[in-house]
Amino acid sequence: MENQKDLIKLYSTKILGLASDMPHVGRLPNPNASATRRSSLCGSKVTVDIIFKNGEIINFAQDVKACALGQAAATIFGRQIIGLNFSQIKTVRDELQKMLKFAGPVPKPPFTEFEILTPAVDYENRHDSIMLVLEATADACEIAASTVA
Repeated sequence: MENQKDLIKLYSTKILGLASDMPHVGRLPNPNASATRRSSLCGSKVTVDIIFKNGEIINFAQDVKACALGQAAATIFGRQIIGLNFSQIKTVRDELQKMLKFAGPVPKPPFTEFEILTPAVDYENRHDSIMLVLEATADACEIAASTVA
């Protein structure tokens, strides 16, 4: 029973609220790059489209088919993505992974809101879903960078 209480705590009202308030939902008609990531463990899937100019994201869309934790991560990330450069995207991805995998610190501003997902540290089977939007966006940045070079 204790495990069930922990799981209920994991899916807090705040996380469910974030999941229902996701920005940049859908697809872009003419992105510079797109990427899809899927979790083989839970079946969650995220596709992102980016438009960039001078190495910065100027438009972004996300099609997220994930649990509430993956959706909450997409909300937090989506609120801050416009104006980020490729390096910043990779940095926040790495910081979030360290937070989840090694109980590391919460990502630096403007991503401190990821703190709400710290209860997921104890649920390794949920990490992939949380990371999907960041991984897909990093992949799209790599694709975009290779087309510019």
